Amino acid sequence: MSEISVAVVDDDTSLRNALVSLLQASDYVATGFETAEAFLRSAEADTTDCLITDIHMPGMNGIELNRAMVKRRGSLPVIIMTALQEKTTLDDAIASGPVCLLSKPFESELLLECLDRVFSRH
Repeated sequence: MSEISVAVVDDDTSLRNALVSLLQASDYVATGFETAEAFLRSAEADTTDCLITDIHMPGMNGIELNRAMVKRRGSLPVIIMTALQEKTTLDDAIASGPVCLLSKPFESELLLECLDRVFSRH
């Protein structure tokens, strides 16, 4: 099976590291980034197969990052995570076109199921 790369962008170091570890244990090639800007400057921005991003971060937020990636690469599966439950934020997140929108805290199985659907892994 070819390696599937996933980028995780979240300013919460412990969550970001936990997600990267979970993904690596699930046979994904995962890399973490503290900010959207750091991700956009990286080679992974042009090569990753899927982006997982938080909404609320310093600098560019996850919704803006998703929109920037659509302009940069066109179609890229994006999973957005948020602890915020404000209707306008959720509406904006959904409008940006993620493949999944996960409310923090979430069970790791939900994230893996979303990735399985994206990549049709069983």
